[in-house]
Amino acid sequence: MLALILGVAKADERVRAVLMNGSRANPNAPKDIYQDYDIAYLVADVAPFCNNPAWAVEHFGKPLIMQMPEAMRGADGDGHFNYQMIFPDGNRIDLSCVPISEENLRQYDCLTVTLLDKDGIVPAYPPPTDRDFWLKEPSPLDFMSCCNNFWWCLNNAAKGIARNELPYVMYMLNAVVRAELHDMLGWYIGTRHGFSFSVGKQGKYFKRYLPPEIYARYAATYSGSGYEDITAAIYVMCDLFHDLALPVAVRFGCVYRQDEEDGMREYLRMTIGANTKV
Repeated sequence: MLALILGVAKADERVRAVLMNGSRANPNAPKDIYQDYDIAYLVADVAPFCNNPAWAVEHFGKPLIMQMPEAMRGADGDGHFNYQMIFPDGNRIDLSCVPISEENLRQYDCLTVTLLDKDGIVPAYPPPTDRDFWLKEPSPLDFMSCCNNFWWCLNNAAKGIARNELPYVMYMLNAVVRAELHDMLGWYIGTRHGFSFSVGKQGKYFKRYLPPEIYARYAATYSGSGYEDITAAIYVMCDLFHDLALPVAVRFGCVYRQDEEDGMREYLRMTIGANTKV
């Protein structure tokens, strides 16, 4: 794949440099066959590459499916044009055609590798590291905000259950409340293993770092669509958050507001009842 990517670039005078970022540039990312090739072609004029899928197919082959985000609704129009392609052999390329400018060259983060530089225009990027994505210790305000928002937003999920509004319930639990649980899980992991690593996007590496019994409880916070099952998952969430927050508070000298938890647990009992699934 890299030979194909570089071969296309070398043969096209319009492409002046090639960068790779993402997981394949990350020395700490697990290596497997599902890793994307996140590639940037630096070009003097991006116009010939914009909304031109025939060019991509001609040079890389016919994909199983293609996405061109800048040609879709809600496109931000930042001057780049991206071809995301999955091929019959399972390989995926996310290819960005990027106008050459100092600003665009500076935008790349610490996970960038230069694969080709025809004109010496690419700055000397530091060795790839995922340092920008490492866990960060919470401030007292971080901790307070996480706890308050976790407990407060459970009221919305409870009301959604009472009103039989399943999409709203799932959104509140899995987009809003779960985000706070993820922050607390990250801080808890930091108390055990330090903060010089990443737990991955959306906590995808939690299983590596959590004790098996904690991870099993975390997995049980995902529910089916039945309200009895959702109610059980909510109470697992509550108990897990409590058990994580207490040692995190001690470690970082924060105050855990037990009264907030008690108040929301009372509201949950009033609204959806006690956990009926044991």
